This record gives sequence, C-alpha cells and structure tokens, in this order.
Amino acid sequence: MTPASSIKSSQAPDPEYDLQHPLECVGYDFGLSRRAFVKGLGAGLCIAVSLPVLAQERESGQRSRNTFLGTGAQNLAARIHLGTDGSITVMAGKVEAGQGARAELLQAAAEELRVPVSRVRMMLADTDMVPDDGMTAGSGTTPRTVPAVRRGAATARNLLIAFACGQWTLEHAAVEVRDGRVVHRGSNRSLDYADLARSVGTAKLFQQAIPADIELTPIKEWKVLGTSVSRPEAHDLVTGAHKYPSDIARPGMLYGKILRRPAYDAKLLSIDLAPARAIPEVIVIRDDQDDQFVGVAASTSFRAERALAAISDTAKWGTTPQSSGPRPSGSKPSSKDLFDYLRRNAEGGPPSNPFANGPSVAKTLRRTYNVPYIQHAPLEPRAALAEWKDGRLTVWTGSQNPFGVRGELARAFHLPEDQVRVVIPDFGAAFGGKHTGECAVEAARLARGAGKPVSLRWTREEEFTWAYFRPAGVIEAEASLDAQGKIATWYFININSGPNAVDTPYSIGKTDCRFIPSTPPLRHGSYRGLAATANNFAREVFMDELAATADSDPLAFRHAHLANPRLRAVLDAATSHFRWQERANRKDPNTSVGLACGTEKGSYVAACAEIEIDRQQKKLKVRNICEAFECGAIVNPGNLLSQVQGATIMGLGAALQEEIRFENGRILNASFGEYRVPRLEDVPELDIHLINRPDLPSAGAGETPIIAIAPAIANAVFRATGASVQALPIRI
Repeated sequence: MTPASSIKSSQAPDPEYDLQHPLECVGYDFGLSRRAFVKGLGAGLCIAVSLPVLAQERESGQRSRNTFLGTGAQNLAARIHLGTDGSITVMAGKVEAGQGARAELLQAAAEELRVPVSRVRMMLADTDMVPDDGMTAGSGTTPRTVPAVRRGAATARNLLIAFACGQWTLEHAAVEVRDGRVVHRGSNRSLDYADLARSVGTAKLFQQAIPADIELTPIKEWKVLGTSVSRPEAHDLVTGAHKYPSDIARPGMLYGKILRRPAYDAKLLSIDLAPARAIPEVIVIRDDQDDQFVGVAASTSFRAERALAAISDTAKWGTTPQSSGPRPSGSKPSSKDLFDYLRRNAEGGPPSNPFANGPSVAKTLRRTYNVPYIQHAPLEPRAALAEWKDGRLTVWTGSQNPFGVRGELARAFHLPEDQVRVVIPDFGAAFGGKHTGECAVEAARLARGAGKPVSLRWTREEEFTWAYFRPAGVIEAEASLDAQGKIATWYFININSGPNAVDTPYSIGKTDCRFIPSTPPLRHGSYRGLAATANNFAREVFMDELAATADSDPLAFRHAHLANPRLRAVLDAATSHFRWQERANRKDPNTSVGLACGTEKGSYVAACAEIEIDRQQKKLKVRNICEAFECGAIVNPGNLLSQVQGATIMGLGAALQEEIRFENGRILNASFGEYRVPRLEDVPELDIHLINRPDLPSAGAGETPIIAIAPAIANAVFRATGASVQALPIRI
C-alpha cells in the first residue's frame, strides 16, 4: 500500500475547511472523543476486566494480538462503566450485523448485574472505547465474549455486595442483590450501583483484575439469559431511524467513487483527468506512486458518478502478466475450467489413498465433489466514511473485524495504531464476507487526497466483483465397506476449500482426512460455515451413496456409524418430527426425501428435506425442511430461531442456484438479476426444532445450521433419480 504522504489530489484542499466542532454530525453523534465519551456517561467508575494471561504474551508484558481471538479487556481498558446517575454501560469489541450480538451481550451483563436489560447500554466496536474481543466470526461471541462480559458484570456485583457489607458491617450472607440493589435481608436497607460509583473509597478496587475463580450464575438459575430478548435497536431499524455505515455523514463531507479495472488483469495505461476536473465541486485524486489508483470526490453522489463516467471514457487499459488482483499470473481459467484447474494446482498434488486395495474389503466407492465460488450477498454492500484531523484518521465502516481494520489502516498509511480509530455502527449483514477493510482504506485515500471527509459506498456490482468469495473446492472421497456393510476405511481430501469439518464425525476404523491448498483463481475468504459447507455436503452425500452400496437405509446406515450422542440426538429429533419412515416409504415418483447431519463449532445439526421434481422441465422445488439444532444451553431462544431460519434459507441458495461465473478476468453475473439468491417464493415450509441442553456450555449458532441443507436436498434428489449429485448447485 502506498504511504499516505504520497497521495496527491488534482486540486488543493480547501484551506478554510476545518472541523471546529468534532461532536457535530448530521443526525447522529459519531464523532465522540474520549473526553466526550466520559462526559456523556457521567461521573462514575469503570471496572477493568482482565482475561487470563495468554500463552503468547511477551516477557515485556505486551501481548501480540491474535486477530481472531483478540486480547480481551485489560486492566486499563474499561469493560463496564457505572454512572453516578445509575446508568450502566458495557463495552465490547464485537459487532452487530443482524445476528443479535447486541441483545445477547446485554443479557449477559444484566444477568450477572441482577438488573433488567433496559438498565444496560451496550457500546460495541469503537476501537477507541472498547476492548479488543477479536473478530465477530467463527460463532465466537457466545462461547467467548458472553462469558467475558458475564465475568465483568459478576465482578461489579461482588464489589457492590462488598461495598454494602462494609458500610453496614455485615457478612455477605446477610444481603442479596435484586433489581440492581443490594438489600439487607433483616432491615431492607439497600444500596445500588450509583451509590457504589459515588464512593471514592472504592476507586482502587476498580483497577484490580477480575478474580480467576469468579463465580457466575448457574444456568439453572438464569433469569435473563435463556429468555427471548428482542434486539434493543429494533425500533430504529423498522422506523428507518438507524444509521447504517452508508447513512453516516460528517460536516463538509464529499462522496467518493473509485475507477475500477475492467478485468482483474487490466493495467491502466493512460487516462485524461481533465473532463472530471472541469465539473464544479469535484476533486480528482490520483496517487503519484501508485498510478493505478484513481478516484473522485464530489459534493453529491450524482456529481461523483458523473465525474467518474467522464474519466472512465478516456481510460486506456492493457494487460499485465503479473496482476495485483485476485488472479495469479499465468493460466487464466474460467469457471468452466475451475475444478480441473484447482486439482492440477493442488500443493504437491492430491495424495494417494493409503487404504486402497486393503484386505477384507467387500466393496469400494469413489466420488469427486465440486463446490463453486459463491458471493456473500450482504444486504448492505461495503461502505466507509473516512475523516482526517490533525494527522489522526477516523473511519466509520461495516466490518466484522474492527481492530483488524484499524491495523490495516495503520499499515496502509504508516501510522501508529493509536492514531487510527475505527467505528462500526450496526450494519447490514456480512455472513463472513466483511473481515477486511479495503473499502475503509479506499475511503481514507480519497479523504486524504481531498482534504475533507469522504463517504465511499460500493455498488452491488463492485461488491460482486471486488469482494472475496466463498472458496471453491474439489473434494475427493473414497471408502470401503467390510463384509458386514460397515465402513472399513475412509479417505477424504478437500482441495482449496478449507479444513473446517474435514474430519468425519462417524466411527470408522481407518481414516485419512486432509485439506490440500491450491492456487485460487479468484480471491476467497471466510463464509458462513466456512469450508464446513463444502465438506459436510460431500461427506453426507457420500454417506447416502455408501448406504445404497451397502443396501441400507440412509438413517440406519448413519446410526450404525454414530457414536456421538449429541449428533445422534439431533438426527433422531429431525427424523422423528419429519416422520422420516412414513415419508420415505411413500410411492410418489414426483416427490422424494433426504436427510443429512453434521457438527461444527461445538454445535450439532440434522435436517430432512422433502422435494418435488418436475422431470419434463428439469425443475426442483423444496417443499419442506425440518431441522433440529443443538448448541448447548440456549441463551436467547427467539434470536436462535431466527439464526437457524436464516441459515436454512441461505443454504437453499448455495444448494440450488448460487455460483459465480467468470471468464477472461471478469465476473459474468455480478448482479442480483443474474446471480439469484433465495426469494420468498423459494422458501419452503420450515419446521425448526431447538434442543436446549442446560447441562452444557453455550456454543455459537451463526454458522452450523447451514451445513446440512444442501446435502439433505441432494440426497432427496439421489433417492428420486438414482443419479449421484456430485456438484453444487444441484442440477436435475
């Protein structure tokens, strides 16, 4: 990335422009300073919560950040603020992208503080104000950040008890905390968190680390956790009052556009910037050291689009053999050649099956499964607003990785991280697709060149073309059956897609399960369920084909290889509610049923699907999906149901319709007109069953519910047609 000092504009910044009032903003105060933050919270005390020392902590005491896990709240970083007015603010580094983290974290704090959720304010994802809790990814908020917030809140509650007992000279057993007050059982005397905040004498206590053995409320005693708490921002969302990243404005703000290459391997040879410069209230930014970066900033989005169009017409492009884009140099495969290309470019080549031709093998089966690139298709494309002031950079954007984006910006502009602030308002979805900060960096480049805040909003076509994709993959599967019809050996190799859920959950004597990287022709990254979507699809489809080879019912075949009681439980629940045996025995040539199960991220899922096939028109319609899901103790049943429903519908798209088509360095279907995601007419009857396990810790639920959908549908197709389904999306 080019240093900020080399970024030039074709027009000098306005010397009159300056933010004299950093708290001013159109419709919302997104310019909160540290001083304003403390002032806004009111007088009070911050309780610093430290997590146990990480293994990678350096001897100097400085931790190296793990981007995924974060460093957690440290002694000098506030987790909870108690105001003298009775207000309670909880800080966390997670983001709200529609998955319900804000409500869940409020519940966690309210449970341990013994207050209603309405008493707690949640501050999320402002790198100046909150601890680094790592990316909001990998279904990690529930198993990691919820306990961290609970520990901080429990610390606050214990300090309130100790404060009251000190004031009244009582033993802890003589008091209880209810509705945010510590009450003496004998006299009904009470003190609350505001009293604790006003007590100067307890200030030093608030600087201590959280005790390692802090006691949390047992699951069986939950009053707030375990209930369906609505999203606290729901009113603003439905009324349109909420400000998404693309809605945020700053005084004097300009609107930006970036000149995009017509193909991944294209190189800008020449361009005439004069037509854009001639348009009033337009600034053209071109990087002196990176002549490929050209952008415009204008007083309105219309002017920006007009200016970009004016210079786009003058741009001349060539092809470079060494592209800086997603495509590697050399071979240029199209989506038609994709899977052969991935296999040919697998690191070291696909390994041979170590169990081939082994003794005591009655039957063998070998299959190759292909999954294409697909888009995340978030509701809100990437957007960022960047502002420079006194050498310090602030960016408001939508990302799952606020501290990671801060690091990207710091590296891009050669700034210390404490000179970069990233603020993530609640934004419109990600599904694993917003871990990176490319839009934030682009907005900052434009803002630096223009000398004013710049809002950059990617179009849907830009999102389809320049964001990363779910990895495509080739999966080689080979297994043998013994004389009793049980799986004797299992060989399962994922090429390119990833290692998540590559290991089989079934009980098999000899297994070889591996991930082999390849050279990806397109930029790829995380996705909802990561590679588990591909691996579970291939494994569960292969299991049905093995069952047929063994002349066994697919449910009975799985039971014969399932030792994991949690996976067996969801499979039994789904097939029971679906009435598997009854539906499987129906003799209707136009309908069929299939099932699948799997585990990932500490949670378990099973799904049954009923489909209808129009053989003449080669059309497939999913009529019913029954899914059972278990993720330990349920934290918020209403939100969990929404998560499972959403994942199920999203899984339909990958199963039936979604695939990125590309050729000659261009995406061929970069719009919702040509890339079809599920619509209301595609949604079948959903029968979702949540299995609560209060005897187990809570796991995340954002990803695993998606992994059983595609294989359940594919297995229904296999049952109806006898034809092996070896690729997504499914074709009849």
